[in-house]
Amino acid sequence: MKLPVFNLNTEWVLLQTIAATIYEQYELQIKEDAKENVIRCRNFLDAKMQRADTAFYGINTGFGYLQNVQIDKAKIEQLQYNLLMSHACGMGEEVPAPIVKLMLLLKIKSLVYGYSGVQWATVLRLADMYNNAVLPIVYTQGSLGASGDLAPLSHLSLPLIGLGEVKYQGKTMPAQQALSLLDWQPLALQSKEGLALINGTQFMSAYGVYCIHQSHRLLNWANLIASISFDAFHCTTEPLQALIHQIRAHSGQVACADTLRKYLKDSSIAFQKKEQVQDPYSFRCIPQVHGATADAIHFVQETFTREINSVTDNPNIFPEEDAILSGGNFHGQPLALGLDFMAIAMSELANISERRTYQLISGQRGLPLFLVKDPGLNSGFMIPQYTAAGIVSENKQLCTPASVDSISSSNNQEDHVSMGANAATKCYRVIQNVEKVLAIELLTAVQALTFRRPETSSPRIEKLVADFRNEVPFNEKDRVLHDDMMTTIRFIQTYHLPD
Repeated sequence: MKLPVFNLNTEWVLLQTIAATIYEQYELQIKEDAKENVIRCRNFLDAKMQRADTAFYGINTGFGYLQNVQIDKAKIEQLQYNLLMSHACGMGEEVPAPIVKLMLLLKIKSLVYGYSGVQWATVLRLADMYNNAVLPIVYTQGSLGASGDLAPLSHLSLPLIGLGEVKYQGKTMPAQQALSLLDWQPLALQSKEGLALINGTQFMSAYGVYCIHQSHRLLNWANLIASISFDAFHCTTEPLQALIHQIRAHSGQVACADTLRKYLKDSSIAFQKKEQVQDPYSFRCIPQVHGATADAIHFVQETFTREINSVTDNPNIFPEEDAILSGGNFHGQPLALGLDFMAIAMSELANISERRTYQLISGQRGLPLFLVKDPGLNSGFMIPQYTAAGIVSENKQLCTPASVDSISSSNNQEDHVSMGANAATKCYRVIQNVEKVLAIELLTAVQALTFRRPETSSPRIEKLVADFRNEVPFNEKDRVLHDDMMTTIRFIQTYHLPD
C-alpha cells in the first residue's frame, strides 16, 4: 500500500502536522529547494576549508573546553567519528520508538535549511532510516539540555557510521547488521558533520511534540469525564453559564465551559432542581482549572512550533554572507521552561480529577458509600482512589522544575545549562500518570452514574457510557479492579471522542 507523503522543506510546519506522524506512517520526501540549500552550504564550507587556515569551532578544532586545540587537516574526518563515539554516553531507559521517529524527522528538518554544512548523502540517509523504520536505540539520560542534546543525538547518529544499535523489523540488532540487510554502506563523514548531527535540541523537541499531542488528547478526555462526574454527583449547572465566563474571559476557561455545556446538553439529570446551593470546587471550578491548563498548552505549543522550525546546531554557516558563526542556539532554556510549565499544568488535570473521584465515593448525594452494594462486605471503589492519590502525589514530586537547575560541565566552559532533557522526560512521565488518574475517574464516574438510573445524562454521555459498558461491566460486588483500570486506560487510548 502506498503511504501518504510528508514533504520536508524550509517552509513553516505546524506542530499538529508533525504530531500526525506519530502513529500514522508517512513516506518522507525532501523537496528540491531544501536539497539545494544543503548542497550549497556544503560546497561553501568545502571551499572555505580549502583556502583558509582560520580556526572554526568544531570544524577544525576540538570541542567544548578543547576549543583552542586546532586539528590537522588530515585528521578532520576522524574528528567527526571520534565526536560521535565519545559523546554516545547515554544511560537509563530506551527512548520510546515514536519519539525516536520524531527525533529523526526534526533533525532532518533542522538540517535542510542549509546552515549546518552536512552532506546531502547524510540527510538522505537519515530520511532512508525514517522511511525504512530503522530506529536507533537512544537513551533517556545523558543530556544537560545545552550544547545540544549531545548524548541522545550521538546515539541517534551512530548508525550513520555503522555503529550503535537499532530496532529494525521488530528486532534490536547492531546497526551494521541492519545496514547489511538493507545493502547500505556506512557514511564517510566530512568536516563539521558530527557536530551538526549532535548539536541541536531534537531530543527535547521530540518529547515536547509528543507531550503536547498527548496533552490535547487528555484535555479533551478530562472535559468529557468531568461531565460524567458532574451529572453523577448531581451538580448544579449554574457555574457553567456563559455570563460568568464572559466577565473573566480567559480563552481556555470560556472554551471549557462551552464544551461542558455541549456535553451536558439535553441531560435530564443536569437540569433537575438540586437541593444544594453550591458544589465543591472540583466540580464548580472545572472551567477555571481545565481552562488554565488549555491556555498553558497553547503557550507551550507556540514555543515548540517555533523551535521545530529553527536551526539549533552550532556553529552556523551562512554562505550568502560569507560567514561561519559560533553561537548558542543549542541552549534549551525555552524548551525547559515550556516543558516544566506543561508538566505543572497537566498535573493539575489529575489533581482535580482525583478530588472528583474522592467526592463520588464519599457516600454523598444519594450515592452509596464507595459506590458498591453492601459496603462493608464489599470495599467497592475505595482503593482506586488510593491509587489515584498516590499517582497525583508522584506528579507533584515530578513537577519540581528542572529548568531552575544548572550544573557546570566541560571544565566550566559550559557553565550554565537548561536541564531541558530532564524536564522532557519528567513531563512525559507526568502525562502518562494523568492518563491513569483520568481512567480511574472514568471508571468511578460511570459506576456512580449507573446508580442514578432510571435518570439519564445527555445523549453524548449515554453513548460513551454504553460503549464503555461493553468493555467494563457494572461492579455488583468486589472483583480485581486492576483489570478494570487497565481496560479503562486502553479504552481512553483507542476510543474515538465526539467532535
